[in-house]
This record gives sequence, structure tokens and C-alpha cells, in this order.
Amino acid sequence: MTSDTILHDHKQNPPSEPFGQPGEDSLAQGQSAGPAPSRALSIGRHERARRTAELLRQAHDCVDEERRHALLDDVVVLNMGVADALARRYRARGIALDDLEQVAYLALVKAARGYDDTAGHDFLSYAVPTIRGELKRHFRDQGWTIRPTRRIQELQARISAAESELSFALGRSPRPSEIATHLDEPVEDVREALSTDGCFSPTSLDQPANVDTDTTIGDLIGAEDAARNAVEARVILAPAVRRLGERDRRILMLRFIRGWTQQEIASDIGVTQMQVSRLLTRILGQLRNQLEDQDLATSTLRSA
Repeated sequence: MTSDTILHDHKQNPPSEPFGQPGEDSLAQGQSAGPAPSRALSIGRHERARRTAELLRQAHDCVDEERRHALLDDVVVLNMGVADALARRYRARGIALDDLEQVAYLALVKAARGYDDTAGHDFLSYAVPTIRGELKRHFRDQGWTIRPTRRIQELQARISAAESELSFALGRSPRPSEIATHLDEPVEDVREALSTDGCFSPTSLDQPANVDTDTTIGDLIGAEDAARNAVEARVILAPAVRRLGERDRRILMLRFIRGWTQQEIASDIGVTQMQVSRLLTRILGQLRNQLEDQDLATSTLRSA
């Protein structure tokens, strides 16, 4: 039986293993923080731990490779509730729960195949950190909408744990400076890491601005004001245009304000369309040179 088959069978016929969202210590001991809605209790944690240990001992002593893999597959199915619980701890952070469960299941398979029953510790104390590490790695590699540096990502995870400890000790939310002291990190780095909060799942622009209005956040974002750019352009161009001859100013007005074609302009001023094209090239080049000279003069005055 392959790991893909195990995962498929589990999704179709999930085991009746109760796991809510326990803490890490209780997970490592195989305890449940409360029954999950979709599962009913079938065996207790001690019985599960006993069966897991027995299967792992059989797998360790087994010389038949196919039989050994089958025993490890049974270990995986028996402990899938742990993977479910750990995956649910990371839900609502921008990655679908189904994807997190798949990552957790594959990590559980990895843990079952890498566990050494002679190491002197129970299976879950090895499997839980393995699954949690794979989930964090998945977020690091796939979960960021805006991707900060790896150091900031790791620091944010440490800050999350520190905030829980300090909130309990202080009776309030800790300040960035207090978190920095607790972690022995520069306060600037802590503030940067705190500012990345929300990069997993950014707020939608379609979300209402508050509960009492239908106005969305997107409605409150101002659009670019084209008239402002036009005002700036007129202020810069006006002196240069005033230095042009009357016919040149008329050509610019007909072309860029009234939107006439070159042929229409040619008929108006009594020249050919080709001549209008050449005139426009000369006029625009003249304006460009004047503006460049103006920028150079401004830079010279500022540096004087």
C-alpha cells in the first residue's frame, strides 16, 4: 500500500480518532483536547500508543520489506488524528485546510519511516515536531502573499510564541520592546517582523470598511488624479511654449488640444501633410531642448 493510497482511504473513510486543537505537550503525549465533530471515540490514547509501539516493534524486526511497509502504513493510519490536529492549528492563514492536511499526512508518513524505536522515546514525541516542521516549511515556501526574508519569517514564529508567554506573565499584550528583550533581538527587527503579520492572508479590498456601512475598503482608496499631472505639465511647458512663434503655437494647439490630424492641420495653414510632420518634429525637439536647459539651470542654482 502506498502513502497516496493511505491518504485517499483516510479521506474517504476517516478514522474515528478524536483530536481538536491540543497544545504541543498534549499532542506529544497522544492526548485529545476535545472531540472533533466528525469523529467519535473508538480507542483511548493509551491503547493507541500501545498499538503504535507494537506495530513499530514488528516493523523494526520484520525482514520482509513489503510486510514492513504495510506495518508502517498501519502506524500512519492509526495516528492520522494527530496530523489533523496539527493542520487545523494553521487554518485560516491563507492556505486551504485540505492542503495543510496533505502536508501533515505526508510528514506523518515521513516520521513513521524515519522513527527509530530504539531511541528511547515514544513515536508521537518524534512525529509531532516532524509534522509541525513540515507545516511551517510549507508556509515558508508557499504561504506568503508578500514574501519577507527567511530571518523575518522565522522571527515572526518566535514572536508568536513569545507573545503568548508574555501576555500570560504581564496580564496584557506585550510591547515590541518587551518582546525584543525577551527574545534578545533588536527592537527594529521585531517591529519589522510584526509588520509582516497578515502577509499570509491579506485583507480583501471587498471587505466592508466597518459593520455599519456597505462601503468597502476598496471604495476608500483614492484614484490617481489625471488633472494634477496636467496642471504640472502646463506649469512646466507654458514658458517654453510662449517662446514659440505664432504658427508653431497654432500647430500645437490644433494637434494636441483640438486633436486634428496632420492632414487637417496642413489644409488649415496651407502646407502639405509631410511638412506638418516635419514641423511637429522640429517644434517638439525645440521644446524638449528648452526643458532640458531649464532642468540644467535649476540643478546649477540648487548646487550653487
